[in-house]
Amino acid sequence: MDIKEIIDSDFRGNIYVVQDGKVIIENVSGFADLANEIPNTLETKFASASAGKVFVAVAILQLIEQGKLNFDDTLGKLLDIDLHDIDADVTVEQLLNHTSGVPDYFDESIMDEYEDLWVDFPNYKIRHNNDLLPLFIEKPMMYPKGEKFQYNNSGFVLLASIIEKVTEMYFDKYLQTNIFDICGMSGTGYYALDRLPAKCANNYIYCADTDDYRTNIFSVDVNGTGAGGAFITVKDILSFWTNLLSGKLISKELLSKMFTKQSGDGIDAEEGYYGYGIWIIDNPCGKDFVYFQGCDPGVSFLSEYNPNNGMISVLVSNYGDNVWKEMRKIRKKFYK
Repeated sequence: MDIKEIIDSDFRGNIYVVQDGKVIIENVSGFADLANEIPNTLETKFASASAGKVFVAVAILQLIEQGKLNFDDTLGKLLDIDLHDIDADVTVEQLLNHTSGVPDYFDESIMDEYEDLWVDFPNYKIRHNNDLLPLFIEKPMMYPKGEKFQYNNSGFVLLASIIEKVTEMYFDKYLQTNIFDICGMSGTGYYALDRLPAKCANNYIYCADTDDYRTNIFSVDVNGTGAGGAFITVKDILSFWTNLLSGKLISKELLSKMFTKQSGDGIDAEEGYYGYGIWIIDNPCGKDFVYFQGCDPGVSFLSEYNPNNGMISVLVSNYGDNVWKEMRKIRKKFYK
């Protein structure tokens, strides 16, 4: 198979597609370091933006399975912080499925550019999960809890705070021990932009006025939080799916709930519905497709599992290239 017939020749990043353990597509392109022309490799660690929400969701489900949390536990019960006008009766489940109504520090329905957040609040101050609280904790509820689905970054910041309260560990340390290490995801972690380890890709934003690129170091949180920001490798994401599906991270019962439509209306057929930390595309001809994704300035990520043919796809670009377009072509070529 000629990959060029499927993948755009100008796509920059990694695309890795596996079916029942067999590699179907392995496409590596673009530079991890543009100025020094250091190419991306299969071992390159890429920023993944909101994709990290799936790790937080799995961690919460683990704690529920261990009896340390319940779906109906509330913010008021779990967190020793001043919630101001945030409804203290918002539940863990409402945070997981984006129906909480808590004020979103980046409300995508009214804000276009994530980097606008840092005009008055320097991004270098965001080094731990709680550092984001000042951006939303004093704002009013967006709507009454449970009323509707609305994608919400703050909700997952609060979930990470819950992980920290229950486990007495930073959320990323919990994820490292209870997810990444179990899955052998040695290239995955939450790294500060000013302390990146080896093999991390820079992320680039095109500047039309100067016809060149700048990095995104002033455009995103300097360190990842519950809302996202993990660095990953494509092979690590494959390992995550493999261990998640095999029941090594959570029980098959909780996995079924995670993959079940919990919220959303499906009006956008490609976006679909939402489970717990995962998106669901309705498939009337078989089992639904499940995926998680992320998008930040200079970052685009998508990974999807098709239970009907055992195919796992991982697409990531450190130039913000259109992974959704490439995934549509993969579906057209390989899905029935």
